[in-house]
Amino acid sequence: MKNLYLLLFILTFISCKNEPKNTSEEIEKTSTEEKEINPALNLAETISTTHHQEDFFNNEAVAFNIAINFGGKERLKGRVTMLTNSTKIKIEKEDGTTLVFNGEEVFLYPEENNYDGARFDMFTWPYFFAMPFKLTDEGTKWQEKRELKLDSTAYHSAKLTFENNVGDAPDDWYVIYADKRTHLLKAAAYIVTFGKDVATAEENPHAIVYDRYFTVKSVPVAKYWKFYNWSEEQGIYGEPIGDAEISKLNYLSTDQANFDVPENAIKIER
Repeated sequence: MKNLYLLLFILTFISCKNEPKNTSEEIEKTSTEEKEINPALNLAETISTTHHQEDFFNNEAVAFNIAINFGGKERLKGRVTMLTNSTKIKIEKEDGTTLVFNGEEVFLYPEENNYDGARFDMFTWPYFFAMPFKLTDEGTKWQEKRELKLDSTAYHSAKLTFENNVGDAPDDWYVIYADKRTHLLKAAAYIVTFGKDVATAEENPHAIVYDRYFTVKSVPVAKYWKFYNWSEEQGIYGEPIGDAEISKLNYLSTDQANFDVPENAIKIER
């Protein structure tokens, strides 16, 4: 992955040197034409703007408490600290387990607390938190803007997929729902391909529904999440299969955020 980023940087650098610079009018014209051609991308950008993406990234790091339950059992409870660009993450669980992504590898401490799903926890829940700010990341692909319903309410919707080699599970896809009035992210249907093939994952899609937004430093964040079974025909259905709560959120500088790997931590590959 590091080599891929380096190659992309080199190609971009060479391209910028050899091609004439666009004027601001040309850039604006190109952006407008892309949106007209791909209205789903326009929706993604509208959600990002509504969630004050620029203000979010103006902060170097964010920390928050999270409590997640699935199937009537506690899945994770602790504090998440992450750089706002998601390149470093730390999860400190109440049971004493610490997970750290140092930008290259995932580590867990202490070794005796190792468990299946540690790497999944490392990336999934922080991604769900940061989703409104990551919809226009490099490597995202948008299609199928349309209107879909959740609980009889119509929402703007579009499908998000990823280019190859993006993240731990590039075959994942999301169906994004945005509130037609506020333009806030309301829900995201998704599949989990981590540890399984796409066909198997598509047999059991879920959806996360965001609720009760609160604002810290102008950035809206959903306090409550609920998880449901989902299908393209029905949308969400049945009783919630899980829930989460976000609390005690604050922004930090990189000097205040510590992503050091604990001594004797073990590496988590899968």
